[in-house]
Amino acid sequence: MKKVINVGIGGRTFIIDEDAYQRLDAYLTRFQEKVKMGLQTKEVIEEVEIRIAELFTEYMGTRQEVVNIAIVNRVISQLGMPDGTDADKEFMSNEKNNTMKATKKFFRDPDSKVIGGVCSGLAAYTDIDVTLIRIIFLVAMICGSLGFWIYVIFWIVAPMAKSASEKCEMRGLPIDAENLKRFSSTTK
Repeated sequence: MKKVINVGIGGRTFIIDEDAYQRLDAYLTRFQEKVKMGLQTKEVIEEVEIRIAELFTEYMGTRQEVVNIAIVNRVISQLGMPDGTDADKEFMSNEKNNTMKATKKFFRDPDSKVIGGVCSGLAAYTDIDVTLIRIIFLVAMICGSLGFWIYVIFWIVAPMAKSASEKCEMRGLPIDAENLKRFSSTTK
């Protein structure tokens, strides 16, 4: 018989095995030691916990089950450490874990916006230079009102990338510890 613990991670509640909890707690402690961002360390840890909660939910699916050591190992393997070192070497045996491909989503970019962040978000999504996108919109606005309305529609429809994980998704980068740390400094 295994002992299970109720744990709050990233604003969600999970039931987790005791050994899986110990592994996750050791990972988060080591992660926090390696972040070294002063006052922003708390924000980075919160982003990581939110991502852990998302991955737990994704790996467990719709079934109501207990988070076990295999799921925790898979999440730790996917996230890695903030300094780019391999978390597998520190926390796991020689288990092979699949890493997920990064998905790309369209967001408005708050970091390099001029008006609403539509052009810079579109540039990040399409991997086209932001200057070219801005020129295209400018020409479309000068030639007729269609460019203006397209811009307004994008501005209304596309959400602003506020969190570090959304900024990673906007660029098509994997949501791992290194990228979360990189974009947490530009959040807020």
